[in-house]
Amino acid sequence: MIEVRLTVPTTVERVFAVLADGWSYASWVVGAAHIREVDPGWPGTGTRIHHSVGVWPVAVQDVTTVLDVDPPGLLELEARMWPMGAARIRFELKTVPDGAEITMLEEAVKGPVSVLPVSVQSLFLVPRNRESLRRLADLAARKGTL
Repeated sequence: MIEVRLTVPTTVERVFAVLADGWSYASWVVGAAHIREVDPGWPGTGTRIHHSVGVWPVAVQDVTTVLDVDPPGLLELEARMWPMGAARIRFELKTVPDGAEITMLEEAVKGPVSVLPVSVQSLFLVPRNRESLRRLADLAARKGTL
């Protein structure tokens, strides 16, 4: 799995609160363009976010499904974007002296991207995921102050 990590000067509860807000994903997930629907009970296991990825008029409509959740320390998702495939994405949160450490792990599990070597996948996933974590961190740091 491809891993990126960021320490945020806030609590794991605030970070998880952003992850638990399915409507916020287009605000911080790089590439997500529009959230069409969030299943009731998100982020319970099996619930989904119905989203669009890409730019209009070629945006792809698909879903992200919760595979595992253990608040406030873990959220594991399967994000689909056909025809490119699907990825398993895992967020691990832990309290550290400076706040909350967010670890994001991602691996392509289906489709043509999954056959690329991890070193090639890293070329585009590491910068994308670093930016996603920066956006997530900004939202989490503001959570509770709005």
